[in-house]
Formats: sequence, structure tokens, C-alpha cells
Amino acid sequence: MLKDKFFAKIWSLIAVLSLLSVQSAVFGQVSEDDCRRAESFLWENIAQKKVYNLWMTSGFAKDSSGLWYLERSPKAKTFEWVDFKTGESKRLFDHDILADKLAEKTGNEVKANKLPFNKVEIISNNEFSFSVKGEKYQYNHITGELIEKSEDSEESSSEGILSPDGKWEAFSKEYNLYIRSVESEEEFQLTFDGKKGYEYATYYGWYDLMKGEGGKRSSRFYVDWSPDSKYLQADLCDMRSARKMYLLDYSQDTLYRPELYSYFRGSPGDTSMVEMTPYFFDVEKRKALPIELEKRTHINNYWIQWLEESNNALVLDRKRGFKSFSYSLIDLSSGIVKELYGEISDTNIPEGMEMIVFEDKNKFVFFSEKSGWQHLYSYDLKSGKIKALTQGDFKVHKVLKADKETGKIFMLASSPEKDANPYHRQLCHVNINGGKIKWLTDYKFNHDVKLSPDNRYFIDALSTVETPTEYVLRDTKSGKKIVDLAVTDISKLEAKGWKAPESFTAVARDGKTTIYGAVWKPSNFDPNKKYPVIDHTYSGPHTQMYPRNFQRAFWGEQALAELGFLVVKIDGMGTNDRSKAFHDVSYLNMGENLLDHKLAIEQLAEKNEWVDVDRVGVYGHSAGGYDATHAMLAYPDFFKAAVSSSADHDFRMEKAWWPEMYMGWPVEDSVYNAISNVTMAENLKGKLMLVHGGMDENVNPSATFKLAEALIRADKDFDLLIMPSQDHSYDDYHSKYFRKRLWAFFVKNLKGEKFPWNYGEKEIAQ
Repeated sequence: MLKDKFFAKIWSLIAVLSLLSVQSAVFGQVSEDDCRRAESFLWENIAQKKVYNLWMTSGFAKDSSGLWYLERSPKAKTFEWVDFKTGESKRLFDHDILADKLAEKTGNEVKANKLPFNKVEIISNNEFSFSVKGEKYQYNHITGELIEKSEDSEESSSEGILSPDGKWEAFSKEYNLYIRSVESEEEFQLTFDGKKGYEYATYYGWYDLMKGEGGKRSSRFYVDWSPDSKYLQADLCDMRSARKMYLLDYSQDTLYRPELYSYFRGSPGDTSMVEMTPYFFDVEKRKALPIELEKRTHINNYWIQWLEESNNALVLDRKRGFKSFSYSLIDLSSGIVKELYGEISDTNIPEGMEMIVFEDKNKFVFFSEKSGWQHLYSYDLKSGKIKALTQGDFKVHKVLKADKETGKIFMLASSPEKDANPYHRQLCHVNINGGKIKWLTDYKFNHDVKLSPDNRYFIDALSTVETPTEYVLRDTKSGKKIVDLAVTDISKLEAKGWKAPESFTAVARDGKTTIYGAVWKPSNFDPNKKYPVIDHTYSGPHTQMYPRNFQRAFWGEQALAELGFLVVKIDGMGTNDRSKAFHDVSYLNMGENLLDHKLAIEQLAEKNEWVDVDRVGVYGHSAGGYDATHAMLAYPDFFKAAVSSSADHDFRMEKAWWPEMYMGWPVEDSVYNAISNVTMAENLKGKLMLVHGGMDENVNPSATFKLAEALIRADKDFDLLIMPSQDHSYDDYHSKYFRKRLWAFFVKNLKGEKFPWNYGEKEIAQ
């Protein structure tokens, strides 16, 4: 009997070992070499080390006579010059001569192929300046003269702001606003009822930490002078009833008890917030003008812009809840505030508003989504007429410049072409008086551009996530290429077997809308194997994740993929950068932001046998951290593992700004409650790691603690990592530690393997 029991135990042990052996054979093994290879694909080990000209440092001469740019190669970095008058391209200066002169000046070795600066400022045809370790130099590359220049150090009031004519200086004293004559130094007090917490000529800084309960905050002095120096505008910042959030710093080596910090932070629905009231002052009369503008919270304060040729100002007012906006004209001589134009939305209005004034044409330009797409409109200040400057099924993302002489408005927009990727941006321009849009770039690529000071030329960085960047100089009249500048060199990566991430499309939850994503594969990818999938998420909804240019191929996804994963980034319905209808899907509905991610991964698996849809993980930071946890709670049978860092797990504990924009205001607790990770804690099935910085003043760690408490109450198994000294972003060694924890977590929970923690003791692969 004893003998039988002994052999039964032996065979049982053999069976377990055999099973472990089979599992190891199925999943492979993450080795120290795998980890070192993964690190070799991190941004800091890629940029200008294995990939050259991943970005291109450049600049125009202030007189638009030419441009300089820094070109990098495995052997050297060189400063190049393009002369617009002659069309000549040449080396900006003799690098050997300057290296010798700089070595002589500093007493340090200087290599001509690795000069110790990356940026210059063109002074004239013969001269430029640069800085090395805080010291500024001026170099004449014709005469060879190198001069060490002292930095400008004109002394002025620590807080004072001079008027445009230089005759007056505005400053604050004991929470009141004063002006001082620069000539006579005579002071005049403009306000008299200021006190601590009720302060003139200041604003609230989002991250103004105060030590202790009654600690002092940064002064944040600010006034806005009228162009003719006759008036100035300043806000009254009222913090007396504003509510605070708190942090405890446990990390200081010299303290043996935590130190308390506080900061003003309004949460969604709060009625006690920092409030701002704008005031206008007549400098000559030394008094406030009788202009009545209602106070606003600091999250939706007015945007005021002076008109240069009159004593008037334009005001953009976005009321709380962000469902309406209006433009008004203030006549300072009469004090009358006249509303010019306004809109109301059933959901919300654009976050990035423009107000570009063409005063000589009596017009200003603004953004609106009233057509269903974000477009530019002009308003005629004389007639009150509104004209659509852009129209069609595409989005105007951003105005780069307004040329007041020609009336051209240069902007970045998605292409109206039907087969265009909606996330790729194009340069175009339109005239303030209307007419056809002039498209200057090829819609098959994304274009990041830099305009010359005179708006006649632009540097075009054209790429896709699959296509390395080409840098060319073009003219803004036709978009014609003038000269090639540089190209991103990926030959070293290609020699290591690296291939660019692949874009893919899927069909969204409505059964018809195309959504976009990208997938990163390991460099040793084998199409005959199945790989777990990890979704890198941030569904916003005030931004988007699709990697629209080549640089974004190297934001950490490839490194994670090297450990034997497929990493995806997907923009489902509800995110920004497309139509208003596409964006509005997330309004009052942010709990379903990951539904399209699930559908896209399933569709990717249907088309590709190497996608293992039974092993799907997810990670994200901030609002992406909410996504990662919510994926585990809303779709617990699909997402099996998640890393959620610095997350806003319950939007009622967030800043009042964007949750009110996308989840509604006044706040309906039932709406917020339905999508709160805290209230859904009992749904957790898979593996979850929560991470937060103890000093995070952006997303207070209290939400992570509240979720942890709910998970404990629900008897759930989860990991919790608190980094006591860190704020919303993680610095050097904390970032490295977090990355290793994230890697180890997914290796263990999606691949069933042990992570070699001390792999970094050996040199990283080059």
C-alpha cells in the first residue's frame, strides 16, 4: 500500500512537470536577451542612435532669407543651409574650424562631427549664435571670429508687466493692482479691496501646490495691456470658497512624517470653485470701467482679445457645461457689451476655439461644428454676416498662421478625398474673403509643417506610421517642392529585422463606420505562431491614438512587442479628430469607449491566424488608465490582464473640466455612477495592476485608493503599486521601474512565464 502511494506521488509529480514543459514549449521563454532586445527599441535607445533624422531640428532666418537644418547620420551631425535668394544648398559653416575655435575657447575637446549644440539662431548672412552648457556664443563663419556673449539680463520688476509704449508698468501689491510711471516712478493704485484669496491681476494655476493647509501659492501675476497702452484688463481671482484636494508626501528623506500639500481643484458638479471676474481699467483716469461681465469658474473663463485700431475688445464666452459659446464686442468708451454670434449644442462644443482678427477688413475668424464637421467661419463686424470659409466632409484641425497682408489663413486639415486616412493632416490655405481652399500637400501622407516668417515657404515633414519621414522645402503658393532636405534613416533597424507597425481598419459598432488602428509585431515575428494581444489605449475622448506619423512608431509599443506580444492602438467611435457625429458617440457614454477596440481585435483575429484572441491585455495612463481598468470590468471575459496607471477611475473625482464636457453638467449621479470603475469592482475576473504616483496633482490618487478599497471589499485579487514621490508623470528611475513592472506583469499573466528581473545588469543590445 505504501509502495503504491509512493509511486502514485511520483507519477503525479512527473505529470505536473510534463505539463509545465508543454506549457513552456507552447509559449516559449522570455529570456534576458529578449528583455535587452526590448529595451533596445525604447525611444531613448532609438532616436538618433539607431534611427537618424527621426525628427529634424531646423529654423528660418528672421528675414526669411533662408533656413538652416541639422542633418544626422551614423558618422556625424552637420548644419546645412538653404539660401532662398540663390537656391543654393550648402554646409552652413566649416565644422572643423569652429570645433578648433570652440575647443580653444572652452579648453575642452570638441569633435567636428559631434559639435556640442543642436540649434543655431541666424543673425545675418555671415553670423549665427548658439549656446553650449549655458554659455552663449556668436560666430562669424566668414571671418572666423568666435565671441562669447553674455546673456541678456535687463533687470525689471519680478512681477511687473510693461505697457506696449514702455511708459507704464503694472504690478501687484498686497493682492491689489497698481501701475507705476516708468519715467517718474510714481505709483497709482487701481483696486482697493483685494485680500488673500480675493486677488486682482492673477489667475489660478492648475498645479499650484501649497504646503500645508494655509500655505502660500504662486502669485501668477498677469494683466493684458491694450495695444495703445490706454487700457489694461485684469481678472479678479476669488478662491475664498473654492474646495481643495490634498496630497501627503511620504518620500522626503529628511522627514519622518508625511508632509501635507493642498491645491484648489473643482470636481464635476462642484458649486464651490475658483471664480474669475474680468475688469477693464482706464490708465489715464486711474479707475475701473463700468463693463459688466459675469464671473466664470476658472475652467471656463473668458478669452479676451484686443482690437488694435479701436478702443474695443472681442470676448469669447464658453458657459459651464461647454454646450454653448458666444462672441461679443466690448466698446470701452461706452461700456456696452454687444453679443455678435453664438451657438448651442445638444452635446458639447469644440475644445480648441480660434479667434483670429483681421481688423483692417473688419472681420474675425472662428471655429464651428454646426455643419457636422469642424470648419472655419468669418464674421463681418460691420454687416454681421457670417461666411463659411471651409466646407465639406473633413475637419480643420488647427490654424497655423494668419497672414494679415494677403488675407491667407494657413491651416492643418484632414483631406476631403474619399480614400484618405482621416488622421493624416494636410497643409492648406484659404482667404479671409472666401474662395476655394488651396491644398498644398499630398493627402496620402501625414504632414507636419513649419512656415517661414514671411509665409512664402514651409518645411514639410511627410510620413505615415509605415513610411519614414522625408523633409522637403516647398513654396506656399503652389506646394511645389524646392529642395530635398533630409530623410529618416532606418537602415540600422532594418538590419535587426525590424518592420514598421502595420495600419489596419475594422468596422465599428454601428456596422458601417470604418475605424483605424495599428499593430506592432516582434522583430522575430513568426506567422506560424499565435501571439497575445495588448491594447495600448487612451480613448479620451478629447484626443486620439492612431499613430499618424512615423515618429509615433517608437513610443514604446515596439519594445513591449519584442517580449512576444502584438501591441495595438485603436481609435474607436467617440474619439476626436473626425466628424462631430463620430465624436458625439462618447457623450454621456464613455463607458463604451472600449467596445470598438474589442470588435477591432476580434476582426483582426478573424483575418490573421497569428492573433490569439483568447489572450488579450490592455494598458493605459490617466484617462487611458480608466480605459484599461474599465475594459476588465465591462468586458471581463475578453480582456484578461490590465495595467492601469494614474487613472481617473471615477470621473466625479476628476477635475471639473472635461468630465463635464463629455459626461454632462449639471452632474447626474446616475450617469457617472453607471460607468464608474469603483461601482463595477465586483465584475473583475482577470489580472489587474493599479499604479499611481503619491503626489499626483493632476489625477489625485484618491480615486485609485477608492477603487482598491472596493476591490478588497469584493474580495478580488489585484496588484497595487504606489510610487510615493511621483506626480502624474514618472521620472527617470521610477519610469524604468514602472516599465519593468508592466513588462513583468504581462509576461506572467498573458504568457504564463517568469520575467528575468535583473536582465539589465548586462549591456543593452545595440
